[in-house]
Amino acid sequence: MRMLLLGLAGLSAGTVAWAVGAQPSKPLTEPGKGALPPGEAAPAAAASDVQLVERCLAARKEYEASLKALYEHYTKSGDKQRLAWAERELMAYHLVWKPSYNLDVKDVPPPTLEARVNVREANELYKTAMEYKGKGLGDDYVLNMRRSELLLREVLDKYPNSDKIGDVAYQLADIYESRAYKQYDRAAKYYERSFQWVKGSRTDARLRAATLYDRQLNERTKAVDLYRAVVEHDTNPDHIKQAEKRVGELTGRK
Repeated sequence: MRMLLLGLAGLSAGTVAWAVGAQPSKPLTEPGKGALPPGEAAPAAAASDVQLVERCLAARKEYEASLKALYEHYTKSGDKQRLAWAERELMAYHLVWKPSYNLDVKDVPPPTLEARVNVREANELYKTAMEYKGKGLGDDYVLNMRRSELLLREVLDKYPNSDKIGDVAYQLADIYESRAYKQYDRAAKYYERSFQWVKGSRTDARLRAATLYDRQLNERTKAVDLYRAVVEHDTNPDHIKQAEKRVGELTGRK
């Protein structure tokens, strides 16, 4: 099954350690559509969508599992034509744009996780994920980003106390911000988790989250709070200067 995951961007990690159920599939390239224009925010998900989103996620998972079962069946039976069909449909499933309708439904882990334990298996998953991340062109690039995402999420699902979870959250955020996904709300949340899970984090996660809330999600109050946190916590002079400048622009202070 792991070979199928790596070969076809396959199996989801399954039941997560921090919540019931599995994470949803993520939006990849969406034909004919891009991200929302800067300054135009997506409406917040209504509480009434929870059961519908759960049904959608379950249906995606069942569809994916049925395709994998067909793939394995035809592999064992030696039916090359139907094996090729199953492989093609499974790859198409992973290339199709699949939005995350509600980040609170079996998706973003809570901010209370702690990066405490050095876990060899988590380290290996992270290393393999980084070998795929950003590689290739066209569909190969999208599939490699999907492979990387699945492996990174497997770290969170199986080893939520691993000392790698801060790095994992940062890399997931970078993936969701990339042209393969353009899912800026999810990216911002994972940038936040990366410094919430690792106290004293020295990455640019705060600044990148602030910029997304500011430029893409039109949540300026949230952005100002994060820019101010950059000024308070960051040690990079360029980051601090950029944050101070933007706070001044947003609040009218010179």
